[in-house]
Amino acid sequence: MSKTTDILGKDAAYYLDFQSKTFDKKTLHAPSKNHVSEIWQQSNRSAQTLRSIQQLLGSGRLANTGYISILPVDQGIEHSAGASFAPNPAFFDPETIVKLAVEGGCNSVASTYGVLGIVARKYAHKIPFVVKINHNEFLSYPNKYDQIMFGTIKDAWNMGAVAVGATIYFGSPESPRQIVEVAKAFEMAHELGMATILWCYTRNNAFKVDGIDYHTSADLTGQANHLGVTIQADIIKQKLPTNNGGYNATKHGKTHPKVYSELTTDHPIDLCRYQVANCYMGRVGLINSGGESKGASDLQEAVVTAVVNKRAGGMGLILGRKAFQKPIKDGIALLNAVQDVYLDKSIKLA
Repeated sequence: MSKTTDILGKDAAYYLDFQSKTFDKKTLHAPSKNHVSEIWQQSNRSAQTLRSIQQLLGSGRLANTGYISILPVDQGIEHSAGASFAPNPAFFDPETIVKLAVEGGCNSVASTYGVLGIVARKYAHKIPFVVKINHNEFLSYPNKYDQIMFGTIKDAWNMGAVAVGATIYFGSPESPRQIVEVAKAFEMAHELGMATILWCYTRNNAFKVDGIDYHTSADLTGQANHLGVTIQADIIKQKLPTNNGGYNATKHGKTHPKVYSELTTDHPIDLCRYQVANCYMGRVGLINSGGESKGASDLQEAVVTAVVNKRAGGMGLILGRKAFQKPIKDGIALLNAVQDVYLDKSIKLA
């Protein structure tokens, strides 16, 4: 706790002492070492898929705690390899990506067909692979915002992947097609015994109203999560909420006054708990993303995100650029600091 408190600094009490009065923590399905037996064993997931979920949760420094730490390095496609790896050129080599995940104590590494495929025979048995099956690419001109498939589920299975990951831009004109594509892909992944992780992002210019960006509002991201678990994602990846009231601002869709008066407050932990609630009250694990690297503030931001996620009822972090856009030893230290939050039994549900 002392290390985490030092990193949080003057904000330590704000995050560590807060007690939520929205959703009673007793109603949440908080992560535990028995998560697969308590939650997924009751589901329609096959025995092979249960084994894959357990393999994800049973690896790395967080093994068998119910929590998960994933290194995602798929930014080379959407953000470009240059923009992603120029700060640390060693990561143009796929093996460096996997090594950081292994040495950083991560449960798994998530990346592209190409990155994981080219080192599969060397590493697929050493750390669980999560193959990202679709991407938005920014080489086309003008830039567009769409998720397209980059390979097949069978290819991911053949390289030894434990899970597949996909993104849907909920709220975008292309989202109906993406929902159908990903739902079918996830169905096949489950048939082959792989787990599924969904990047549940919102995307529509209309979600920016009067200069305020609601793409990461608790109510819109919460509903994106609810759509994600509906197509049977086993883990939901979502950005940490930064505000609320997206539905009220855009005046589209449907919501309820109690969402804002009783089920949320403006505290980050309560906003994140609303995301957890939309993941079937935590039955499906919520992992929050680490976001872009900003330099000196990366460590504190990552630890804050971990504390918020854990105390809200989430399952862990999926943190990439903050770790791989710096020297390897610093990236490992940052990953370990985040994992330490989940290993610290004194940091409990709010």
